[in-house]
Amino acid sequence: MNCVEIVDLSSDDELGEVDVKPVKLEPGTVVGSTTKQKNNHRFQPVELVKYKTQSGKQASEENKSSNNALSTGQSSTSFLEQGQSPGDDTGVSSTSAVSPAPVCRQFWKAGSYEGGLGSKVTLQNSKNYLHVHPLFLHSNATSHKWAFGAIAELLDNAIDEIQNGATFVIVDKTSNPRDGSPALLIQDDGGGMDPEAMRRCMSFGFSDKKSKSAIGQYGNGFKTSSMRLGGDVIVFSRHLDNRSLTQSIGLLSYTFLTRTGHDRIVVPMVDYELNVSTGMLDVLHGREHFVSNLSILLQWSPYSTEAELLKQFDDIGSHGTKIIIYNLWLNNDRDSELDFDSDPKDIRISGDTKKVNTIPAWKAVNEQHIASRYHISLRVYLSILYLRIPDTFRIILRGEIVEHHNIADDLKFIEYILYRPQSFGSVEGTVVCTIGFLKEAPQVNIHGFCVYHKNRLILPFWQVVSYSDSRGRGVVGVLEANFVEPTHNKQDFERTSLFQKLEGRLKEMTWEYWTEQCRTTCSVESNFLGC
Repeated sequence: MNCVEIVDLSSDDELGEVDVKPVKLEPGTVVGSTTKQKNNHRFQPVELVKYKTQSGKQASEENKSSNNALSTGQSSTSFLEQGQSPGDDTGVSSTSAVSPAPVCRQFWKAGSYEGGLGSKVTLQNSKNYLHVHPLFLHSNATSHKWAFGAIAELLDNAIDEIQNGATFVIVDKTSNPRDGSPALLIQDDGGGMDPEAMRRCMSFGFSDKKSKSAIGQYGNGFKTSSMRLGGDVIVFSRHLDNRSLTQSIGLLSYTFLTRTGHDRIVVPMVDYELNVSTGMLDVLHGREHFVSNLSILLQWSPYSTEAELLKQFDDIGSHGTKIIIYNLWLNNDRDSELDFDSDPKDIRISGDTKKVNTIPAWKAVNEQHIASRYHISLRVYLSILYLRIPDTFRIILRGEIVEHHNIADDLKFIEYILYRPQSFGSVEGTVVCTIGFLKEAPQVNIHGFCVYHKNRLILPFWQVVSYSDSRGRGVVGVLEANFVEPTHNKQDFERTSLFQKLEGRLKEMTWEYWTEQCRTTCSVESNFLGC
């Protein structure tokens, strides 16, 4: 692994002495909980606890100390990087009515940022730290060629939270309150992240997922996927355990880093903890640290006041995470890459339905097949993204539940073929492949295998054979191949010898199935299948 990927951008040595001070909240501010209404799956905040507000004198002293902290220039601006000057020295609020945007709004052209290259630097404590240049955020995100692949990676985190009690993940359109531009919302009711987990989420090369069944393993998916979809992402997370309730806010902003000329990745974060005895939110990591981070959040995030930031927790409940990606990238026509307007119940990628060369009478059935639509319709893609989904969990896209679709249910003349992959003479596992003809065959020019890994679709309709004489047309298979490793973007597999053996076996499987079906099926069916 590249050394840049495993550097700890948030060394505990840099945090300094931890302090806890109360923060003033607006009167009546509440921690929200959520209750699910029947049928419409909307989530309404209910009162969990009311926070007390400070006296006018105490609030005045806090504001005075806040301004003093900003004017000293000695506080850190980031939970993850120290030693930078605050982005806003006018106080913890922002008066800007327009949300800053990246210099270039097209993703594939946004990597031309010019700035000093990050390198090892010596801090005051004489320790060396390897800093990561902001260009790495963009180059790292280019591993996602397809926007839906990036969304899927964010949903994987919610699926992994099922073991912590998650019951839903919401994918929806929201808006940036500063300028009304569209933004992407992804929210779940999983266990949430405490401040340390949030710090690791926003850093590179960390993974807290120890379960063998977890989809994510590398600790890199959040950064690559969010930066692929938009220039900026803000994360709100609330975590509850036996000891405390914490809530954290973090901002990963390519816009902030490039517009301010940073030569290293700086991630402003603020953390709170509920003081049960006083009913107030205490600020963690010291007041100066808090104020300098908050000032950047209020200048570069969609929210211009602390009250607006805290309001985002109202519908999270006692635990969960909300991700808002804004300054979404544009396509080559300078339209939003994600199309929220064509279908109010879907998110689409701008473009026409996949064209299929076939006779006119079969054109409609080919273009409407799931294999031709998953790459432009998020609802279709999410319906096949996971091989199994628990009955207690729901994917909710734009207010409506995504109906799970098992591709094996689309097949006829089904066979189950056992495959035992071997490496250096030892068996690596046992795989059962479900194979059959699509029910629409021979009208569809579709074939291939849908290959899953740990329940997650990696290769949809992977064409292991090419046909010029109809041999293999309409043959589709479904299997879960946990013995091969997916690439980091989870859109392909590493080209290992085991993967090459799998490809060869699936080719043989296709031809064997085709030949056997043509031999055993009656002549009428054989003609129907094109044998």
